[in-house]
Amino acid sequence: MIRRLLGTAAVVAVMALPAIAQAQGVPGGIERGARDGERAAGPVGAIVGGTIGGVVGGVAGVLGVDDRPRFRNYVVEQRRPSYTYSNEVRVGAVLPESGVTYYEVPAEYNSAREYRYTVVNGRTVLVEPRTHRIVEVID
Repeated sequence: MIRRLLGTAAVVAVMALPAIAQAQGVPGGIERGARDGERAAGPVGAIVGGTIGGVVGGVAGVLGVDDRPRFRNYVVEQRRPSYTYSNEVRVGAVLPESGVTYYEVPAEYNSAREYRYTVVNGRTVLVEPRTHRIVEVID
């Protein structure tokens, strides 16, 4: 049974890895990995794919490792005002619809074009525009 489970996990990992590698951060990696894993190997695949997707997505993030400092500098140069938020600034937090100004991500950051950015408590964050959910905190 254990061999079968490990074999299934290996198959799922190999099949889901290309899709997971393009996932957007931890939440996107988990969702995409679970979906692709379930498609490839059922419930066990969903568990394995979600775990692998979260790890890969957490390492990659929405912005690549090289783009993060450059994007942070871009935001600092723009001198965007900081919104004061009473809760913890973290991935998954949902910002209010009003009172926060959301800005377009410049075209040169292709991996983040579908998101908006803002500054919250002095920290730059990428936000899903429809839900206002923070998808990445850029330190």
